[in-house]
Amino acid sequence: MKVIPDTSVLIDGRVTELVESGEFKDCEIIIHEAVLGELEYQANRGQETGMSGLEEAKKLRKLADEGFMRLTFKGDRPSLDQVQLAPGGEIDSMIRELASDEGGTLLTGDIVQAEVARAKGLDVRYLQPQEDEIEGVKEIWEYFKEDMMSVHLREGTKPRGKIGTPGNIKMDIIDDNIMTSEQLRHLSHKIVEHAKRASRGFIELDKAGATVVQLNEFRIVISHPPFSDGYEITAVKPVAKVTLDDYRLSDKLRERISEKRRGVLLAGAPGAGKSTLAQAIAEYLNARDFVVKTMEEPRDLQVPDEITQYTSLDGKLEDTADVLLLVRPDYTIFDEVRKTPHFKVFADMRLAGVGMVGVTHANRAIDALQRMIGRVELGMVPQVVDTVIFLEEAQIEKVYDITFTVKVPSGMKDEDLARPVIEVKDFESGKSEYEVYTYGEQVVVMPVEGESGKKEPVWDYAIPEIHDRLNSLIHGHFEIEVISSDRIKLFVPEKQIGSILGRNGENIDRLEQETGLKIDVQPMSQKYEFERPGKSEKVEVWDEGDKFVLEVGMDKSRENVDLLAEGEYITTVTVGGDGTIKIRKNTEIGRMIKKALKRGEVIEIRQ
Repeated sequence: MKVIPDTSVLIDGRVTELVESGEFKDCEIIIHEAVLGELEYQANRGQETGMSGLEEAKKLRKLADEGFMRLTFKGDRPSLDQVQLAPGGEIDSMIRELASDEGGTLLTGDIVQAEVARAKGLDVRYLQPQEDEIEGVKEIWEYFKEDMMSVHLREGTKPRGKIGTPGNIKMDIIDDNIMTSEQLRHLSHKIVEHAKRASRGFIELDKAGATVVQLNEFRIVISHPPFSDGYEITAVKPVAKVTLDDYRLSDKLRERISEKRRGVLLAGAPGAGKSTLAQAIAEYLNARDFVVKTMEEPRDLQVPDEITQYTSLDGKLEDTADVLLLVRPDYTIFDEVRKTPHFKVFADMRLAGVGMVGVTHANRAIDALQRMIGRVELGMVPQVVDTVIFLEEAQIEKVYDITFTVKVPSGMKDEDLARPVIEVKDFESGKSEYEVYTYGEQVVVMPVEGESGKKEPVWDYAIPEIHDRLNSLIHGHFEIEVISSDRIKLFVPEKQIGSILGRNGENIDRLEQETGLKIDVQPMSQKYEFERPGKSEKVEVWDEGDKFVLEVGMDKSRENVDLLAEGEYITTVTVGGDGTIKIRKNTEIGRMIKKALKRGEVIEIRQ
């Protein structure tokens, strides 16, 4: 009897099981060189599937040496192009050809490979996925006792586990034996093998140094060099099965969630219970006869069988969204919304009329909304997200209602400053807590009542904006002092005042109109007449190619001093440890010194 296994059964490890059981005793197992070439290619790229397949080939060699069966390798080694075309069936075709030439049985766990081979008249044995195949990797399952949320195995350390439920978690050492890289490598191979053969197992991701496996309710992440600095396995199991009733939501919030065409973000830190709440919402909506689907990468939500779980299609969630729009769900649960393409997919589906519930990481409730700003046009944000639910330690800490209006932002007084404003309100009380609007070219997310209770948006945001606008107008140093939420003082060198004001004040009028602020222009000397007392002294300035060197003296080493030209303040600098100040000529301050020296002005310092 001749048996020709393909890549799939070598990866899932079932060939050795059939040999050891005696079913293939005294037969000849023929492995195509193309199979080894594909496995070698995967292993060289750091893919766990490649290492698992090569491990299986080593076991078969050992069994052959012990007399269980004959093992031979035949066929031509594939080219790089053929290996890279393996997903399209190039390697499978070479294996089928060998099975035909040898008159043997093709052994495969790939249904497509099996059907093509049968169509060609080959003798095929198809190994179906096995049910609930987790016993084979009990080395990791035995750690999962009651309330064990996750197990963390890393080479050179003792196994640790997170025990408890969201909101009440602690990390403990769960085994006193230090894990070795060889143990973890062996365990990784077994996990991949069982994921390939189990009916409820699949490999979500397999790239250089990182593999993500879903096996029953367990999500397992395997990392190793070159991606990480050592072998590590993290297995996570959901321990909290809750319903929406467990969150004691108000009737108002329940009604908001169950209304069609809502955009909801569930936010919180990792481990806050976001996915658990998402599952509860999915079940709640499903029980009320909504058509509910999920978008997950990877798929790990525990939802009823009526809810279909989708992942990325050909690696693109945009393509998944296209399919979902054809399916026409009432609600889609999106776990997790992290990257810019995710936010854009979320927005596209929401604007297409699909109710969306997205899970995203954030340290504060407002941060979840800020993550959307910049990725979605500001005016569209309230149409994409109208509700933010923030969780902390598995409890709902804050719910925001997102609305859109045109008004004068809080803290500003001039009616001419009215603009579109996104209001972020406490959902239950309706009290406004944040306002989002554009200020110049900046997007401002401003607390209406911050920790200090003040409402001064200009204080934090106007100064950088005005600096940017004035840099092109003022050729020299200037400073800004905030007087009120809509008024500032602008201090400039006295000789620059005329150009800043402009003919009949046209320059300053234009600037005030652009910034929405009243600007009082004052000479720099007035600002420092009382703030900066002290006697100035002349310093020597040396031209050293690309920089100016000012000889100050060791007695002022490490001290802060004002730099002046003919008594006009330029900037404040720190004297170096050698008693000098070094200023590069290609900086704004360097150019000011160069102009002052050309005009014959005296350069001074003032402590």
